[in-house]
Amino acid sequence: MTTPTNDKVTLIELCKELKVDPRDARMVLRLASKKAKEFPNLAKDHVARQPWEWAAGSKGLEEARKALSTAPS
Repeated sequence: MTTPTNDKVTLIELCKELKVDPRDARMVLRLASKKAKEFPNLAKDHVARQPWEWAAGSKGLEEARKALSTAPS
């Protein structure tokens, strides 16, 4: 696999890192993005009907990791 040149982290890459099913991850992230007080950057950064991706090292990426790691399996 080639490394991205634009320093974006996609949902697929994040799922591989956290060993989470992408379909389950999308569901968790959709629910988390509705909790604007708990995940403000995740709610602000994502646009509906667009792929889940974050800038490397961004606060939105940190919140996505937090949401996926605290989600029940």
